[in-house]
Amino acid sequence: MSEDTGGPLRVLIVDDQALMRAGFRALLDAEDGIEVVGEAADGRAGLELARLHTPDIALVDVQMPVMTGIEATRAIAADPLLNGVRVVILTNYGLDEYVFEALRAGAAGFLLKDTEPAELLRAIRVAANGDALLSPAITRRLIGAFVARPPDRSTAPGFETLTRREREVSALAARGLTNEEIAAHMVISPFTAKTHISRAMVKLGARDRAQLVVFVYESGLVTPGGPGRGPSPS
Repeated sequence: MSEDTGGPLRVLIVDDQALMRAGFRALLDAEDGIEVVGEAADGRAGLELARLHTPDIALVDVQMPVMTGIEATRAIAADPLLNGVRVVILTNYGLDEYVFEALRAGAAGFLLKDTEPAELLRAIRVAANGDALLSPAITRRLIGAFVARPPDRSTAPGFETLTRREREVSALAARGLTNEEIAAHMVISPFTAKTHISRAMVKLGARDRAQLVVFVYESGLVTPGGPGRGPSPS
């Protein structure tokens, strides 16, 4: 049960390093409002535990035996019964191509394993609220490194159905702006910004905000390091 319904956020830890799992569990168990529902040492076991416990958040390592974190993320994202599970990828490397592949597969974001405890706790709550962990500068560098390629509109069909406003908010989200920052930039309310983003996600079939951002870059609506293309009329 999530905090939305009054219960604690339920977290699953999936990492092949026992010491790393123990460290995460100790931190999370000490935090009010968060409950660790299970641990797994490989992606397949993590997927089975996700199906058993349906956690709010799954902290998943990228490189693991039996089934990688990317494969586990893709399987979780494809399972309708796990629609509410948000995968946060854990990595030792800031610019790891596997991380971008995981975002494309459906992860809600990623964190470095040496993230400060307070940032990890904040990130769990951010992901549980349906937001993407795409604000840190290191994430923008990762996107710039692995999406700097010719646009591939076939990866995200449906962009032609977006209104001008939906394209604009999607482009701003891809820059790492929060709903509040988007609202200030566009002189609209945060609720309106969130509504535009939600509608864009539905039209594009994006599972969450992180996947929307991936689609935006892959479509060429925004290019890494450069301004977004001007939105077309609705």
